[in-house]
Amino acid sequence: MTSSWTIDLPDLEATRAFGQRLGRALFPGAVVALIGPLGAGKTHLVRFVAEGLAIADPRAVTSPTFVLIQEYEAQLPIYHFDAYRLPSEREFLDLGVSEYFAGSGVCFVEWADRVPSALPAEHLRISLTVTGDTSRRAVLEALGKRYEGVLETLRQT
Repeated sequence: MTSSWTIDLPDLEATRAFGQRLGRALFPGAVVALIGPLGAGKTHLVRFVAEGLAIADPRAVTSPTFVLIQEYEAQLPIYHFDAYRLPSEREFLDLGVSEYFAGSGVCFVEWADRVPSALPAEHLRISLTVTGDTSRRAVLEALGKRYEGVLETLRQT
């Protein structure tokens, strides 16, 4: 069962507030698939979620495009993956993502649409669309009961 929710984020501050709320709503072992074109704000969103998870320095959150995985300490460990430069799902799996997905941290996968079968069956999918210079539309799809709970929490805050 999949439930979805669309939210318009008119500026960077709205995106920050949304990301912080999302960070507070996530749980150990959560997997968030991020989809959107270059410049859609995937890394910014992860930075704002990290703020919601009380990361000491949100400026530490950078795009993992060239290193493939970034790890951050926060209330929950944050594992930030980028599948953009990987030629196959096999190479993504070879990073050991299954162990991260089964762990107690929160995993974010940028360019998740390039590795769909490598993702766990249950996860939160966020598709970001550019709607203006600083505005975005986020479509959230909850795959699984725990993620439906995340959507319900976000809708109420």
